[in-house]
Amino acid sequence: MKNTEIEDKIKELVENMRPYLNMDGGDMEFVKYEDHYVYIKLQGSCANCLYQDNTINDNLLEYFKEEIPEIEGIIKVEL
Repeated sequence: MKNTEIEDKIKELVENMRPYLNMDGGDMEFVKYEDHYVYIKLQGSCANCLYQDNTINDNLLEYFKEEIPEIEGIIKVEL
């Protein structure tokens, strides 16, 4: 899969996850895909949540890797 195809798929996955984050007052934004890592920015209540690492590592990473095996990890960025 080419990087542009992977980025398009990541954007689709982010949109699929958005309603679940929105239910708790949170959100996330795709920043970039580079060297097999997805960079995201958490927003709203997710930005300050004590469980954000669990959300990223246990839920998002598993979901993303199911759909895109090339992904090695997710990095949370602060912009």
